Amino acid sequence: MSHLPRIPEMDTSRLRLRRQAIEDAPVFRHLWTERDERVPAHRRLDPDGRPDLDDIRAHIRDAEESSLLTVERIDTGDPIGYCGLVYGGEGVGTEPELAFELLRAEHNRGHATEAAQAVLAWADGAGFDRVWAGVWEWNLPSRRVLEKLGFVESGRERPPSVHGRNILTVRTHSAGVYDRPGAGG
Repeated sequence: MSHLPRIPEMDTSRLRLRRQAIEDAPVFRHLWTERDERVPAHRRLDPDGRPDLDDIRAHIRDAEESSLLTVERIDTGDPIGYCGLVYGGEGVGTEPELAFELLRAEHNRGHATEAAQAVLAWADGAGFDRVWAGVWEWNLPSRRVLEKLGFVESGRERPPSVHGRNILTVRTHSAGVYDRPGAGG
């Protein structure tokens, strides 16, 4: 991953996107407790309550080159989730995939959109022509955020799952050209 560009820390009007820190583990653990029951088991707490705080701290420590940034409110300094890019994600080859997740208490305030806009502006400036985002068909809040950001369904999906349809959406830097069957580019 070292040959791929690393997202810098950045501020928006209300948010700070910064490197993940060990101290963020309680917030990231809280995200695991809030996940919808339709999320695949490997992304939810297991029957033993794993990942626990130590597991999450170890993951943060081992992910020194992560392009997922902690999202923190500037007014309070409180971390509220993460946003960034995942490289080499399932189904998108070498192009980056947008990922974001915020605490439920922070939903419906525009924070996910604001954080993702900053990440996408950086991706555009870094020369990425396309950014992908996978989203569960039933995850309407995330689908609305992606729509606001200019993502459209690509006509591709991840493999069928008992958890529902996982739609691959795409946002293209050059307006009007999408990776869809029959579309230019």
